[in-house]
Amino acid sequence: MSTNREAAEKIVQAVGGKENITAATHCVTRLRFALVDEGKVNKEELENIDLVKGSFSANGQFQVVIGQGTVDKVYNELVDLTGIGHATKQEIKDAAAKKLNPLQRAIKTLADIFIPILPAIVTAGLLMGINNILTGQGIFFDKKSLVDVYPQWADFASIINLIANTAFTFLPALIGWSAVKKFGGNSLLGIVLGLMLVHPDLLNAWAYGSTEKIPQWNLFGLHIDKIGYQGQVLPVLVASWVLAKIEVFLKKRIPDAFQLLLVAPIALLVTGFLSFIVIGPVTFAIANAITHAVVAIFHAAPALGGLIYGLLYAPLVITGMHHTFLAVDLQLIGSTGTTFLWPMVALSNIAQGSAALGMMFATRDEKIKGLSLTSAVSAYLGITEPAMFGVNLRFRFAFISAIIGSAIAGMFITINHVLAPSVGVGGLPAFLSIRAQNWGPFFIGMAIAIVVPFVLTLVIGKMRKDK
Repeated sequence: MSTNREAAEKIVQAVGGKENITAATHCVTRLRFALVDEGKVNKEELENIDLVKGSFSANGQFQVVIGQGTVDKVYNELVDLTGIGHATKQEIKDAAAKKLNPLQRAIKTLADIFIPILPAIVTAGLLMGINNILTGQGIFFDKKSLVDVYPQWADFASIINLIANTAFTFLPALIGWSAVKKFGGNSLLGIVLGLMLVHPDLLNAWAYGSTEKIPQWNLFGLHIDKIGYQGQVLPVLVASWVLAKIEVFLKKRIPDAFQLLLVAPIALLVTGFLSFIVIGPVTFAIANAITHAVVAIFHAAPALGGLIYGLLYAPLVITGMHHTFLAVDLQLIGSTGTTFLWPMVALSNIAQGSAALGMMFATRDEKIKGLSLTSAVSAYLGITEPAMFGVNLRFRFAFISAIIGSAIAGMFITINHVLAPSVGVGGLPAFLSIRAQNWGPFFIGMAIAIVVPFVLTLVIGKMRKDK
């Protein structure tokens, strides 16, 4: 009997048997279950299985960390054993969503909208990091940038900057595509909606504060500001919901023969007028109020704000609520040009990796040693799930050590006003997305996030006898 087959049998038994499994699928690293009763899961038995690197419950799904390259093989054996049939990720999400309360559903909706566009956002952040290296003053030369000393590189940096900025310039189009799809509408109409909100004929949102006279439309005596929504999140989210609902409403009432001619034009036209007359102005004001409130809190008490955010981010990951802060990050970047929250996220990831690395030296269990090393490397490169769920939460003191280190590091970089013009990879490569003038304090913050969790985990681990 193959190892994968044995592991699948033990996993089925540990999650309460095949009668407790409503549906199952997998992603790159994890098995994802919709279970009848999660209370029947034997986590100790589950995590003693050789191929299992950890388990956790989030958004109504019970997830078992297996690892890339192996998870699909175990899943195929599991399907063969249980006869449940291959399920899609959407089917698992739908089954899991039935167990969620309204707040959890709202958080899940945000996650479902923003996770698909993350590759574009992170890629843009990394490319902007390369541009920062080329154009940042004082990195290689005193008070001068690389392109100042070698001007032949200026156009090369300019093209990189253009490519990097595209995702942020047309952010409403990315959000529109994902949001309309999530709300049940035509995703292509979502792209058009997003592009419409940043049309060149509109006043660029970033020029709003410095423009003396704002251009207007005159709709039969009603004056409407011709303002674009570059970098804005809330306006396109609400407009996407309206567009999708109008489209669904029309499709139910217009005969199939006329849908192509009527549904999309009417839905887009109505949503467009509503966006510029009502949705845009109202949500733009709300978004700015949220931005000012967040900035004011961290401005009034930067040390406390950094300490609390650094302390709570990892626990929020467990609940899935951390996805809401990606929207806040993007809103901050769109409104102010930078974010002070994302740098703390990067340090939180590093802290989880450092705690896992500490466990490698603190434990005598060879399986835990191997898992700790590989998951630490993964966390240092921005993927924290194996470290957090496979090692640190299993040994609570390691997780606590990680969030203590993250809190101290977060407090330090916030006091020193470390800012990022983009969202990037949340691990050791994160410095590429930090403003070049903030590299010094950010590197110190990284050192804190590496040393403190590692030392605390190692010391406490050596004192304990149950690891």
